[in-house]
Amino acid sequence: MNAELITAVAIGIGLAASAGFRVFVPMLVAAIAARTGILPLNESFQWLASWPSIIILGTATVVEILAYYIPVVDNLLDTLSTPLAIGAGTLLLTSVLPIDSELMKWITGAAVGGGSAAVVQSGSALTRLTSTKLTAGLGNPVVATAENVAATGTSILALVIPFFILTLFLLLTILIFTVVRRRLRRSHNKNLSA
Repeated sequence: MNAELITAVAIGIGLAASAGFRVFVPMLVAAIAARTGILPLNESFQWLASWPSIIILGTATVVEILAYYIPVVDNLLDTLSTPLAIGAGTLLLTSVLPIDSELMKWITGAAVGGGSAAVVQSGSALTRLTSTKLTAGLGNPVVATAENVAATGTSILALVIPFFILTLFLLLTILIFTVVRRRLRRSHNKNLSA
């Protein structure tokens, strides 16, 4: 495995994982980074660096961020954004992979990029659901703000220090699986004692 491939995978996973917090933020960051020459894209993804793409993604980012501050809409968006996050994660990783085979590029993008976005999106949706339950939705703007900061921060950091973001993603994945496993175990124990 060469250094270019390892770096591309780390950047792609960082951007894909960010799509789990917000779908359009990492896509906008990637588009701007590609436009300025910071992020090299595969030839078939050069459209991402075009001005029309940047304008569309910028508009979608603003709408998405604002929509998460509207009660009830935020929980609905979690349902709708899961497949979108997986698609964005797939696209983001696929766009930077320096692999000749288009089929392998898309399979890797879907499995790793889409999977990364799905894990983070699941944790994000679980956090919002818990916040809605515990605070009757009053704590959701705090969750939305944290997610906005996380999406922006991890997207930018993925470009600057991809291996740090990869490590952070792996730790977040472990944390999410640990929390879900504990909840399932507690639920199972309650059912047995009932």
